[in-house]
Amino acid sequence: MRRARGKPGGTFLSTVVDISQLNELADALLARRQAILAAWRNAGEQTAERSIASSLSRAQFNDHIPAVLDCLAHTIREWPDDRDPAADLNRTARVCEHGLQRWQQGYQLRELIREWGHLQLSVADELERYAVSHPELQAGVMRTARRAWAELCADGVTESATQYWRLHQAESAGHVNDLEQALSALHSIEQSRAEAWRAAAHDLRGSVTVVKGATTLLRDTGIPMSDPDRREVGEILSSSVSSLHEMLNDLLSLARLEAGHEQRELSTFDAALLLRDFCHASKGTAAERGLFLKMDGPSELAVEGDKAKIRRILQNLLLNAIKYTTHGGVSVTWGIDETRGTDRWTFSVQDTGPGIDDNPAAPLAQEIHNATEVANDAREASTDRRRDIVPAATLPSASAQLPENQQPGEGVGLTIVKRLCELLDAGLELATQPGQGTTFRVILPRNYSG
Repeated sequence: MRRARGKPGGTFLSTVVDISQLNELADALLARRQAILAAWRNAGEQTAERSIASSLSRAQFNDHIPAVLDCLAHTIREWPDDRDPAADLNRTARVCEHGLQRWQQGYQLRELIREWGHLQLSVADELERYAVSHPELQAGVMRTARRAWAELCADGVTESATQYWRLHQAESAGHVNDLEQALSALHSIEQSRAEAWRAAAHDLRGSVTVVKGATTLLRDTGIPMSDPDRREVGEILSSSVSSLHEMLNDLLSLARLEAGHEQRELSTFDAALLLRDFCHASKGTAAERGLFLKMDGPSELAVEGDKAKIRRILQNLLLNAIKYTTHGGVSVTWGIDETRGTDRWTFSVQDTGPGIDDNPAAPLAQEIHNATEVANDAREASTDRRRDIVPAATLPSASAQLPENQQPGEGVGLTIVKRLCELLDAGLELATQPGQGTTFRVILPRNYSG
């Protein structure tokens, strides 16, 4: 049977194509899917500037691309019949999910676009191989297949770039929300302190900051003030200055990361010792809040990596978990999956807090959570279980849900963690669910190439 084939939208290629030949080509592409995926991975490993692709398991690397190849076969079979809107939406969803998982795994946008280029060439080579081995094919068959694949790749590159832009917007929205909350809190503090300041010094007028007010009170010896009041003001000043110092350090760190001024400084070290020492140093902070801080992992874990940056990631995740957990505590675990022979190691920070689901003040956390769920779905759907890492576990929540008007924001800390993970070719996962706390898991290469 023959049918006129052309592109969607009614502009035909002026070619009559044998449907049976298109179906045979689609079947051949599906049969050769593993060979195409292998060629795609090999091309990426030969030209990769970074080691992240080579350190992923096969299931993690393939991600949603097998489904994209299925879409190609389906499109070739149906071309140019009226496009099924549901099928188009499914194809777009698969492409978006691939970009989302690559973002979660620590890819940069340029690496993702380059990866799409390798995939495009791998499939193009397979189409040429098929054409050479089937000289009897009508010319319109291969023209149709090449057009369908070009459209699919164009969608992939477009959707991937759009996805990254949307994710960066989510990060920016989180920062705006945090700044608005900080300004609102500062305004409330100014209002609540104004009466006390007027009682102590009637000449203080207008709206002033906590630091300025406290400094004025301590400096002006003409204002009568008891020693307890003076100590209280001094503590307010010290706390405010410390908070401002931490904020400035975070902003400077983020600026350096965004500007590309941070570089990897690799060395071989004992990751277990690093994590254990930092946890011991943080036990006092947890104890002040009535929380436990547990550790679990092998006594030694030799890895290659940037020791200082890994410590910074742990510091941000651990102190944030302690800050927003009101009952129970935090557990830090580390190790490798020896049973599957993976060449990655992980550490997790689990808390018994209220979780962060449906928290409008944490858009970046929501995106990481969504990306983690997408990765887990792809892992479950994969038939290749070799060298894969099981999903992160969570602890039962022991903390009450915060009121909506007191929902914690992300601050700059989570963005710093994400940028550091990208710099270290590390994946960042977030697991949480109703009745459970929050788990952040960082997945890093044990060795770096080059």
